[in-house]
Amino acid sequence: MSDKTTQEYQNEAAQQAEMADDAAQIMDNVPEAAEENQSAEDIENSEMSEIDLLAKQLAEEKLKVEKEKKEYLFLMAEFDNFRKRTIKEKSEIIKNAAESSMKGILPIVDDFERGIEANKSTDDPEALRQGMELIYSKLVKYLAQNGVKPIESTGSEFNPDLHEAIAMVPVEDESLKGKVIDTPTKGYTINDKVLRHAKVAVGQ
Repeated sequence: MSDKTTQEYQNEAAQQAEMADDAAQIMDNVPEAAEENQSAEDIENSEMSEIDLLAKQLAEEKLKVEKEKKEYLFLMAEFDNFRKRTIKEKSEIIKNAAESSMKGILPIVDDFERGIEANKSTDDPEALRQGMELIYSKLVKYLAQNGVKPIESTGSEFNPDLHEAIAMVPVEDESLKGKVIDTPTKGYTINDKVLRHAKVAVGQ
């Protein structure tokens, strides 16, 4: 027969029951802990996924910036070439225009030289005058062909856009006040733009 008392058996039974409860509680907590670990892992994976996405977007934006930078540099180079080409072409146009104008004047210079030589062997002033008039007419015609035309001044209203007043002339006729009385130096336009203002005397 066992020496343990009834009280001792009861105490052992209580201890065993308590241990069983503790074990059951531990077993109940295992899924919760596993679930917490799983949740933390999911959060970490989600954060890593977001970082990867942002890194990918950043790489794509860098590629776009590099592409736009290359396109900008290309356009700048093209514009610089266009600017240089335009300046060169403009210079060539001006140069060629000047050469063409000078070439057109040479036949008139030839006429003047022939007139000077002819004047040495003639005493006829009328022949000399006619020769000068022919050369003058040829020169005026050449100027007109190149857009150069004289400004009509004498008898017209004074216009500061076309005329330069060099003298004020008293007049008795009221209708002549403010009008050009005389044109000591004729003015010219080129393609409707003033090339030289006419120097005039204005009635007052």
